[in-house]
Amino acid sequence: MKHFKAISSIFIIIIAFIFVCNVLYMRGLYRSIRNSVEKDVMTAITDADLDELWIRLESKESSAAMKVDTTDMKNQAEILAGIDNTGTMMTESKVNGETVSAQTLQPDMNQPYYNLFSQTITNQLHSIVDNYIPSNLNIMDSVLTKRLSSRFIYPDFVAVEVIDSSGNIIQKNPRAFPRNHDEFTFCFDSLNGMSYRAYMTPLTNHILKEMAGVIVTVFLLMLSFALAFWYLFHTVSKLRSIEEMKDDFVNNMTHELKTPIAIAYSANDALLNYDTDNDPAKKETYLRIANRQLNRLRELVENILAMSMERRKTMQIKQENIQLCPLLKEIAAAQRMRSEKEIRIEVDVNDGVSVISDKDHLSNIMNNLIDNAIKYSGNCVDIKITATPEEISVSDNGIGIPQKSIPYLFNKFYRVPHGNIQDVRGYGIGLYYVKSILDKMGWIISVKSNEGKGSTFTIKFNKDGK
Repeated sequence: MKHFKAISSIFIIIIAFIFVCNVLYMRGLYRSIRNSVEKDVMTAITDADLDELWIRLESKESSAAMKVDTTDMKNQAEILAGIDNTGTMMTESKVNGETVSAQTLQPDMNQPYYNLFSQTITNQLHSIVDNYIPSNLNIMDSVLTKRLSSRFIYPDFVAVEVIDSSGNIIQKNPRAFPRNHDEFTFCFDSLNGMSYRAYMTPLTNHILKEMAGVIVTVFLLMLSFALAFWYLFHTVSKLRSIEEMKDDFVNNMTHELKTPIAIAYSANDALLNYDTDNDPAKKETYLRIANRQLNRLRELVENILAMSMERRKTMQIKQENIQLCPLLKEIAAAQRMRSEKEIRIEVDVNDGVSVISDKDHLSNIMNNLIDNAIKYSGNCVDIKITATPEEISVSDNGIGIPQKSIPYLFNKFYRVPHGNIQDVRGYGIGLYYVKSILDKMGWIISVKSNEGKGSTFTIKFNKDGK
């Protein structure tokens, strides 16, 4: 036990370190997935741009504006491209034999030639077509949405507008943009500095869905660790409490057993060593002392054995019809014979009241409750026992029970702390025994108490309390 805190602290530090590593890993994973998704978005915009361009070329408006037959477009507009021995790409676009634009591009080792070639051809097409008919943003929005969905990206909102190299809007999208959005810029005509600026709902939700498996797994793992450690600490704390209560129980029980043994031994020794035949009163006094202490020993042993039997779940309840009036009066008469204090016990029960129960256990229960009332009272004890067909109650004028102690009153080994009462001994299993037996009978017990005014224990004969 003494090394438990140190070992637990080490494990907590290790688990915390693992958790931090997982958080850092997920942060890096988030960035990686986001970069991948952003590349997919840019690729989708590139494909959508080319699709929109060809849709314009195939439209009737394009043919009318350019005054050419699209089936014979190759004779009216052409794009020339070539690569010299240094890897430099040269392109030239012509309309009706006149050069519209020309471009020379140095090779970029970070970008494949087919990407460079596709981009260059697209730029040249834009330099031709855009002079006759502007981009159709509605088509661009629709095509871009389809291209994104083909890459399993499903934003709630997609809108595109055309801007120049300075960021000024050349062709505004009429749709209303959401407050929170991601922006992507794609240059479709580098010669004229024209670009698409795409707006879409943030990609965070999409990225988190991609990471859902990892996030859920890490969360469940850490939750499992947390619950396991909580259960471990709870169990160990409970075991430590039980160990402390067990030590207190052993100490108290030893003292409880030694006291009546010592008193009975002293009384018996007096009978053996002194001439008590000529003093019948003294002889009777010693015998009564010995008898009371032996009865106390019997009660202690019976309670301990009953608790042990209950723990093994082997105890059997003998059901019989018990007349409460004679039983309670007999118990009260036996308790009045205790000579330590002035004891007054009132029994208020009708003759016809009976209950189905185990007589021995019911007697032990009542003796425990009355014994506690006598213990935790002043020099003069007033106890009232009331019984009806529904319940039995035991009230006293004792020192009472603190409200904070009532929830723990029936716990095994629990003793109510009374700093001002030093001569009351016990070992905390009497009320535990009472509660255990009543549970087996299907009855319930409740407590009402005011400090300094006394307590009332009420036993109801069924759990519904009706």
